[in-house]
Amino acid sequence: MISKKLGHSLDPFIIKIYHFFLKDRSINPNVLTVFGLVFAYLSCLYIAIGHNIIAGISLLISGFFDLLDGALARVSKKVTPFGGFLDSVLDRYSDMFILYGVAIFFLKRGEIFWCLITLIAIIGVAIIPYAKARAEAASIKCNTGILERPERVIILLIGMFFNILHYVIFVMAVLSHITVIQRILFVWREANKMENKRER
Repeated sequence: MISKKLGHSLDPFIIKIYHFFLKDRSINPNVLTVFGLVFAYLSCLYIAIGHNIIAGISLLISGFFDLLDGALARVSKKVTPFGGFLDSVLDRYSDMFILYGVAIFFLKRGEIFWCLITLIAIIGVAIIPYAKARAEAASIKCNTGILERPERVIILLIGMFFNILHYVIFVMAVLSHITVIQRILFVWREANKMENKRER
């Protein structure tokens, strides 16, 4: 939802922040994509050992790099098929790293129920982009759903900064699967429209 509404409107602001801290404009956007993964992994480590605030800061930095790589690629005209592919693949690693850290956090505290809820969330979060990829393989553009990646990151940041991971992970477990259902229904409707057009 957030991605659809904002689009690339934040690009100028993100690039200004980038140039404020780093004057070098020759950096390959793919390097920034990798930095995003590194900070996501740090977030995983810190949340696993219970340092929620540091984990949240690491996730925030990871999210910034995730926005920056695409913005820099568009501004510097370095958008490539491989760059988009790498960004998508490493985003999946980032998602799994962070939720894995949350699962370890609950497991170390002996909270098996919440560990299982996290695993349910992991399944949903993994299937959301897969559903989109399969839809696009069928020539159906599928950006629908209540819980896309920006929403997931924001929800996790709230959980880490306000120490309410139990509530947050439950919300993610529910909304991730609702999002999958939304995408299934959307693709079903679009596929039926395509079939009806062919029959005419």
